[in-house]
Amino acid sequence: MARREPGQLEQAVLGIVASFGPDVAVPVAQVQARLPGSPAYTTVMTTMARLADKGALTRIRDGRAYRYRLSAPTGSIDDAMAARRMRQLLSDGADRAGVLARFVAELDPDEERLLADLLRREAGR
Repeated sequence: MARREPGQLEQAVLGIVASFGPDVAVPVAQVQARLPGSPAYTTVMTTMARLADKGALTRIRDGRAYRYRLSAPTGSIDDAMAARRMRQLLSDGADRAGVLARFVAELDPDEERLLADLLRREAGR
C-alpha cells in the first residue's frame, strides 16, 4: 500500500512550521495566521494533529492546547513519517518476530548490510 503524499495544506503547514526553526514549537494560531486563504482554526488544528500522528510534527502540550515543531530536519520528514508507519505496523498486534523476519528476508544484500550497520551503531550508543 503506497503512502499518500502530503496535500497542499499539509505542505503549507510543514513549510510554515519549518520557517520558525528546528527547535521552535509553534501554536496553531500562528500557523493559521500565515496560511493563505484563511482556513478555519479547527482545520489547521486537525491538519497539525494528523501530521503529528504521521510523525512529521512533534506535539508539545502547552496548557490546554498544543505547540508543534518539526520531528526531523526538513529533508528527513518523509523518513520520519515512514519510520512512524513502520513502527505502527509492528505494534498492530501481529507476530512482531515474524513480521521482522519477513522484512529482513525481503531485503537485498545492500539493504541487509545497511541495516546491520545501523543496528551496530545503535548498540554502541
